[in-house]
Order: sequence, then C-alpha cells, then structure tokens
Amino acid sequence: MKSIIRVLMCGWMAVVLVAHAAVAQKIDEDRMRRDIGVAENVLSTLIKQQFGNQRMFFQLDIKGNYQAGYGVTFSLPADYTTPIAFTLGTGNAGNVFIYEGDEEPATIDIRGSEDEEGESRAVVNGKPYKLKEKNRMKSRTDMDSIRDSYNLKVIEAAKEFLLDYSDLISQLGLQERIVITNQGNQPRMWVNQYFNAPKRTHLSVEALKSDIAQYKTGKLNRAQALAKIKVVNTESVDAVEPDLELLSSIFSRLYRSDLSKTYFTEENIYYERLKDYGVIYYMQVYSSNERDYKRFDMPTLNLEDVDQQTRNKKVVELYPAFERELKDNVLEYGKTLKSLKDDEVFIFQVRVTRCAGCGIPSSLEVSVKGSVLKDLNAGKITKDVALGKLALKKGENQ
Repeated sequence: MKSIIRVLMCGWMAVVLVAHAAVAQKIDEDRMRRDIGVAENVLSTLIKQQFGNQRMFFQLDIKGNYQAGYGVTFSLPADYTTPIAFTLGTGNAGNVFIYEGDEEPATIDIRGSEDEEGESRAVVNGKPYKLKEKNRMKSRTDMDSIRDSYNLKVIEAAKEFLLDYSDLISQLGLQERIVITNQGNQPRMWVNQYFNAPKRTHLSVEALKSDIAQYKTGKLNRAQALAKIKVVNTESVDAVEPDLELLSSIFSRLYRSDLSKTYFTEENIYYERLKDYGVIYYMQVYSSNERDYKRFDMPTLNLEDVDQQTRNKKVVELYPAFERELKDNVLEYGKTLKSLKDDEVFIFQVRVTRCAGCGIPSSLEVSVKGSVLKDLNAGKITKDVALGKLALKKGENQ
C-alpha cells in the first residue's frame, strides 16, 4: 500500500512540476516588451535626476533585455558619465585631449604636427578637437574623481529603481533578477590599447524579484531590502598577468577559422582584469565572409559562394554547437587561470555573428567562479558538476 501511495505521490508531483514549468515559460512577449520599455524610461529619468544640471558626456541610451530563467538586464553605455581623455607626450606633463562629444568615437586620429593656428589637434569621427596642455597626473586624478562620483550617483538611482519601480516588469518569476550594468554588448575595445585613457569601470546593481516582492509586501523594511541588493563597483587594473595573456592567446587560436567547427574570430581576444572582481574576456565571432553581394564563404564548413538563405540556415544550425563548445572551453582552458581568486569570476562575453531574423542571441555571456575552476582542476568535482555551476546570459534575439 505504501508503495502505491509513493508512486501516486511521485506522479502527482511530476504533474505539478510540469504544470509549473509550463506556466513559468508562458510569457506575454508584447507585454514584456512594453514593461521593459516603460522601465527603461523610468530608470533613465532617475539617473538624469541624480545629475541635475551637470553635463552628461554621452547620450543615456538604456537597453533592457529579458532572458527566461535569468531575468531582465538593463545595459547602460560603458562609462557614459565620464569624459574621455587621451594623453600624449612624455614625462609628467603632456598634451591632454578631453573628448566631450555626444557620440561614441569610431575613428581617432592624433595629428602630430601643429595646425595653422599653432595648436595640436585630434580628429574624432572626422571632427577636429584642440589638445589642451595640462599636468597629466593631475588630469588623470581629476578624471578618476569625476568617474567615481558619477558612478555613485548611478548606483543610488539604480537602487531607487529596484525598490520602487522594478515591479513595473510584472511577469518576472520570483527567482529571476533585475540587473543594471554598464557592461553593454559593445565594449570600448580601444580603451587602454592605443592611448592612456581613463580606466574602464565595471558597474552592476542587482536584485532578486523575490526580495523585491518581500519588500513590497512589508516582509522586509527598506534598510533590509537595500542590504539584499548586490552592488559591484570596480575598475580595470593595468598589471599584466601571464596566465591571463596566455588564456587570451589560447582562445584567439581556438576560434580561428582553420580550427573552429562553428563560428570563428578574425581578431585577437581582448580582456580586462577587474580589481577584486575577476576578469572579462571579449570576443567577436563571425560565421562567414561576404565575397559578393549576398554571396558568402563559410570557412569552418568549407562552403563557398552560398546564398543568403543557405548562409542563415547554417548559422542557425551552428549556434547550439557553438554555445555547447564555448561552455566546454571555458571550463577546460579556464583551469589554466592561476591568478584568479576563489571568490573572483571568470567571464567570457561574445558578440555573436549577425543574422537578422534568425532568432539566435545577439550576444552570449558565460561566467564561472574561480573556486569552481580550481575544484575541477584538482579533481574535486566532475565536469558535469562544473557545467551545472556555469551562469549563462544571452542577449536579445536577432
């Protein structure tokens, strides 16, 4: 009799779990897009209110994206609050170029000779800017101070949004989260590579929907709810660590077209070491080379001169294998990171090949704790267990 009851109970629980999963997956996409659009505007307004009449050096374009099972991520432009400064020359003083334009620099040309007016110039996106003579170290200190002050204001606005307005996104599950970050899908790849520019910051403010729900129902007071919010506010560091350089070279080689069986890269992989947080690697992958108008070569598949429809079909077919292989590689080669502390994070961000209307993510992020990599390397956990500890975040579908 007990066996029969046990079987019936298991069957009942299975039905409940299946039903729960079905409900959890049923999202009104139009409603979600509307809610996120309204929330983007509210968050933008709250941040602007923090700055008052102070000038903001980049347009505040906030993009929200929902991923089932993860939650909503609001991406701010990277370091949008800070003017961009480039220093030229040697010694403690040199030409300092403060770029205060409203658009992200696409091309930067520093003219070595003086112009007709006797002043050096920088040309950004075809527009000339004067170079100002200042003390380099003082300028760098001033820039860092401005950046830190502005980031604190963004954090305050983000906390206010999470506690008072994030419930505007009505369909989130209790275990899903709301994240506000300055880690957009297009990092400034040129920062600290070609010029002595201000260090890039990593900013993230995150809350679980369940904590917000408890606050709204009075089970948490405001101080308790604020304590539940996870805040990361750190910056890149300049120290060169051999294991980080090595991992960059490994992935750069792994994803060249002659070795990869899915998507490939044609560029070296850039990374940022973040103080007391971990390391982020950035990779742009492609699926094909356009040889003529809407005719493509796909080198990893040994296909040549295929049409747009065939190319897109293959891109979609390759995506699951690319995601699976990336997770495997993050674990397999992430084990070589010796400088990563147990509580730090190894993050791998990918901008996925363009494929309009294909339904694949525009970006992909895989992250894992340093302690997981060390346990895997020491044989304390299996690969399957380690895979279960990976965090996966996908960008908006194309």
